[in-house]
Amino acid sequence: MTKRIVVLGVSGSGKSLIGKNIADQLGYPFFDGDDFHSQANVDKMRQGTPLNDDDRKDWLTTLNALLINNPAAVIACSGLKPEYRSMLRNGLDDVTMIYLKGDIDTIWQRHQKRDGHYFNGRNMLESQFATLIEPTEDEAFVIDISQEADAVLNEALTLLAKK
Repeated sequence: MTKRIVVLGVSGSGKSLIGKNIADQLGYPFFDGDDFHSQANVDKMRQGTPLNDDDRKDWLTTLNALLINNPAAVIACSGLKPEYRSMLRNGLDDVTMIYLKGDIDTIWQRHQKRDGHYFNGRNMLESQFATLIEPTEDEAFVIDISQEADAVLNEALTLLAKK
């Protein structure tokens, strides 16, 4: 089984919850990509302004360094574009990606139940969907998030066990 895992998806897809649970099940450290944004990025998102490629570059480089420096790790990261996912895998050939796939209405309903997160507003979520180029099944395991979180976790663990 691969020991470097990135859980992908738009904000509110369950990356942090599923990623943390995968890490706990496997005994790996968990890193939430949100915790590694610069203050400028956080401030921008709090104001409802979507991040651009330049905003994300240093952040993705930091997450890649976490993967390089941790032989076993689970990271939650949106990874919206192929070039972002490539930056996450840079210098590594043993990264498994899991994409949590859902529609905007399901995810927006989940967003409205979150308290205190800096990701601000439906327009930000719409921006993520507009930016999103979904990973192919060659690039990531794709899991439908319309099911319960336990089912998503179990599917992820089953797929990882085959890797």
